Amino acid sequence: MDLIARISQNFQDSAQTKLDAIEMLAAPIAGAVETMVACLVGNGKILACGNGGSAGDAQHFAAELVGRFEAERQELAAIALTTDSSILTAIANDYSYNVVFAKQVRALGQPGDVLLAISTSGNSANVIEAIRAAHDNDLRVVALTGKGGGKIGEMLREEDIHICVPAERTARIQETHLLAIHCLCDGIDCLLLGVEE
Repeated sequence: MDLIARISQNFQDSAQTKLDAIEMLAAPIAGAVETMVACLVGNGKILACGNGGSAGDAQHFAAELVGRFEAERQELAAIALTTDSSILTAIANDYSYNVVFAKQVRALGQPGDVLLAISTSGNSANVIEAIRAAHDNDLRVVALTGKGGGKIGEMLREEDIHICVPAERTARIQETHLLAIHCLCDGIDCLLLGVEE
């Protein structure tokens, strides 16, 4: 096995996936930025959830907003629903793992808040339940998916935003999700701080 060639191919595939996604994803990412900024300016918050690597992405996004992305600014309200082991294990044990995010959305979400729902397949049962809870509580949803969007793509409402990576491989989808998250953070900062470049 030629590891150098394989690694090089991974770099090329990742770059090509992102380049292929520009036209499809630029507009929904811009719409998500505007939705999130309106939420934050209105004293709302962004709740983020996902499983595995997508849980890491939810935490990464919340950290960039509460701390900072690249520019100094006031702290922004974002919560990753993936981090409290007591809440997660209590809900999973007493109810079902399928509702570990939904119950938090019902407890913490208010009308006007935004749910950032991340699922590479678009079929994560607990993310689907979180979206249902968000809809029940008048939160807007920004969904990050891939593989055609799965069940999540079918359940989103007109006012929701779907950022669906046009790829099938989970690794390529996750890599593009990270770029989309950085675009969200950059766009939020630009709108809030009035950055022109």
